[in-house]
Amino acid sequence: MKEKVVLAYSGGLDTSYCVRYLSEKMGLEVYTALANTGGFSEEELKEVEEKAYALGAKKHVNLDVTEAYYEKCIKYMVFGNVLRNRTYPISVSSERTFQALAIVEYANEIGAHYIAHGSTGAGNDQVRFDLCFTVFAPDKKIITPTRDLKLSRETEIEYLKEHGVSYDWKKMEYSVNKGIWGTSVGGKETLHADTNLPEEAYPSQLQKEGKEEVEIEFYKGEVVAVNGEKIAGIKAIRALEAIAAPWAIGRDTHVGDTIVGIKGRVGFEAAAPLLMIKAHELLEKHTLTKWQQYWKEQLGNWYGMFVHEAMYSEPVMRDIEKFLENSQRHVSGKVKIQLRPYHFDLIGIESEHDLMNSGFAEYGEMNNAWTAEDVKGFTKMMAMPLKVYNFVNKDL
Repeated sequence: MKEKVVLAYSGGLDTSYCVRYLSEKMGLEVYTALANTGGFSEEELKEVEEKAYALGAKKHVNLDVTEAYYEKCIKYMVFGNVLRNRTYPISVSSERTFQALAIVEYANEIGAHYIAHGSTGAGNDQVRFDLCFTVFAPDKKIITPTRDLKLSRETEIEYLKEHGVSYDWKKMEYSVNKGIWGTSVGGKETLHADTNLPEEAYPSQLQKEGKEEVEIEFYKGEVVAVNGEKIAGIKAIRALEAIAAPWAIGRDTHVGDTIVGIKGRVGFEAAAPLLMIKAHELLEKHTLTKWQQYWKEQLGNWYGMFVHEAMYSEPVMRDIEKFLENSQRHVSGKVKIQLRPYHFDLIGIESEHDLMNSGFAEYGEMNNAWTAEDVKGFTKMMAMPLKVYNFVNKDL
């Protein structure tokens, strides 16, 4: 009997190559598993399944991990206002741990001897998959044809053509990874610092003109309504995406350091994530104290970095999640946003926890909580250590 290998399969070029290679070159019985994090429609899932069998897979399964991904990761990234390098909502990269865990579970279920993935040797995904497989499936050998053979996309395409595989090769010029929390787009333009993705490379195209207003309601940091309709979790993300994507909102290019130590670029579109994070961040500016905001920024940044760099299973992440969740107890209210082509503007918020409505004082206006003499004394005492230092050292 042939030994079994479970391939983390997406239906893209790299994993399509891997199905054929693992079957024909290595003589393995290939089980393809697509761990869906919300990026595939039912029709697309059906197409991917048909592709897998046409390529020679023994069996194909679709594993839906979208809800687990939201409950165990996305909501904490919103709580932490996580934007990698202040730009990227860690869209597809945050999915990998949950996809890898689903693959491990399936491999154990069918008694597979090997686990395979199609990551290249230059990026982050190779580490994300390898690390999770190593920790949670230590008895299974990892196979990575694309990385080990140092294959280019052109080489993979030629191999598949030679084996009678017929795809829309034009579409495969770009590597597109779509999930509920955004879509990454990589291509020849992102390989260089002086070029950017063309308009047509993005899956969502501009369809609207003028302006449109959207209202997002939060309760304890989570979205609970969109434009007055009670809706939460994954459904709320999909609703916001449907509203904002036709405005071509949420596009950018992320430039950052890969886990393996080199600089990398990737284009992305993430309309709903950016609306949610920026709206949530504005609401927090009104409802949290300055020290809550300060420490949330530190821990949110660490949380995002660890998610991005494959360290989701580090126990400290559970500790940070508890802090982030506790910080959200008064982050409730409505945020209004104006949408226009390629841009959005935060209009304002309404919240019973708005600290601007303290009743003590209004910024730039009269106050009821202190006198002019109180401020003079406060300022005098605040200045004392600065006076001492500058008298002694005369740095300025």
